[in-house]
Amino acid sequence: MNGAQALIRTLVQAGVDVCFMNPGTSEMHFVAALDDVPEMRGVLALFEGVATGAADGYARIANKPASVLLHLGPGLGNGLANLHNARKGHVPVVNIVGDHATYHKQYDAQLESDIETVARNVSTWIRTSNKTDELAADAAEAVAVAAGPPAQVATHILPADVSWTEGAEPASPHATLTPEAVDADLVARLATILTGDEPAALFVGGRACRADALVQASRITNTTGTKLLAETFPTRVERGAGRVPVERLAYLAEFATMQLDGLKHLILVDSKSPVSFFAYPGKASDLVPEGCTVHTLAGPAGDPLAALTALAEAVGAEAGSETIQPVSLPDLPTGDLSADAVCRTIGALLPEGAIVSDEGNTSGLFAAGHTAGSPAHDWMCLTGGAIGQGLPVALGAAVAAPDRKVIALQADGAAMYTLQSWWTMARENLDVVTVIFNNSSYAVLNMELNRVGATAGGPKAKEMLDIGSPNLDFVALARGMGVSATRATTAEEFNDQFAAAVSQRGPVVIEAVVPSIL
Repeated sequence: MNGAQALIRTLVQAGVDVCFMNPGTSEMHFVAALDDVPEMRGVLALFEGVATGAADGYARIANKPASVLLHLGPGLGNGLANLHNARKGHVPVVNIVGDHATYHKQYDAQLESDIETVARNVSTWIRTSNKTDELAADAAEAVAVAAGPPAQVATHILPADVSWTEGAEPASPHATLTPEAVDADLVARLATILTGDEPAALFVGGRACRADALVQASRITNTTGTKLLAETFPTRVERGAGRVPVERLAYLAEFATMQLDGLKHLILVDSKSPVSFFAYPGKASDLVPEGCTVHTLAGPAGDPLAALTALAEAVGAEAGSETIQPVSLPDLPTGDLSADAVCRTIGALLPEGAIVSDEGNTSGLFAAGHTAGSPAHDWMCLTGGAIGQGLPVALGAAVAAPDRKVIALQADGAAMYTLQSWWTMARENLDVVTVIFNNSSYAVLNMELNRVGATAGGPKAKEMLDIGSPNLDFVALARGMGVSATRATTAEEFNDQFAAAVSQRGPVVIEAVVPSIL
């Protein structure tokens, strides 16, 4: 058994049985070993950012890491934006980055680079395996570190000669890491605060946005008369009819400040203290109100469900006291097609158990409201703010849950970053419906141009934010990669096309031509 065979066998034994990849010469022995370990599913991407984003989406739904195979430092660099999003979302990913043979590095070949420096942008665990007999053990450690808690990106660097050398053996999986214990004294102190007279709020994120944790959070806030808020862009929210609704903190700092105004205590549950996404002239970066104390009930290394359950008991919350979202479907729109109309149709027709990958950006602002009472579903957000996540995350989610319909709400400009996702969706026959909001603009940047005080911008500035000259033809682009596609210009057309798309299996693209809302 060579190093690559032992590595893949180790990954599979540790529960990592999917690898999204864009390989090169240094990774050919890993690729060849896929035939020796059929339990590992290889999924080819035409761009590294698709592979890394797909691993993120897979892990969010599968609740375990996927692996990614990348080619040297430049390949890792191409995938960094979506690894950044995974890092910010505390999503487990195992990066395997091929490197030159150990004896070849001294020659500074064209693709030689400092891979570890590149990896430090997104990884807290980085290991280069320089010996074949150590390779499998390093891989087992990478999986354990990635899975956490806290979940994270682990980067394992694989020199070519270490991969092809014989004499390797698989390593046994590491024991699952134990979350930090719930602090009983802290729970008691927070219970006193929540049942006191000072305004307080629970601020949930990460794993605290799963359905069972939100039940406990709702019981706490309903019993104590306090507020329940979620991060602006949670990794995965389990929401919809029959589940606990949660208000998300606004993206714009002005609105977020109003949501937090008057609080004296903010209790973090698998979330970080809220800050403005960017610096704006004359506006605060720290969104916590003056005089408000921030407490951490459970961090990324903790157990948010156990902590919330303990706190619910401490405040005397009773079973059944949680708020449950009733079924509430919007009427199908008619007439001119707008972003709001698109989102109303999605809310009316969203299938039970759907998974939504939301990178609708400005056009998707209406989506959360119109789907609040739709059948129970999962909602995945742009965790790190680096656009180009929506399509790859949808791809990975569809691999993780082939029996569930995946809906990608996709802004037009952001779609162009990782459009190659459609080719992989077609190749793998993944059940993903992509809705492209085509408003021919980087609309969010037009908004930011004014917000940062750069004036309204003249014609040269506005030209840099206009993607309508020439117009992008998403129907042609999708069909060129083997995906069925249609275009809607009226509400009635979109109603019919979306209803047809969710009733069939396989990848479908609907280009919704809408005006900008800004």
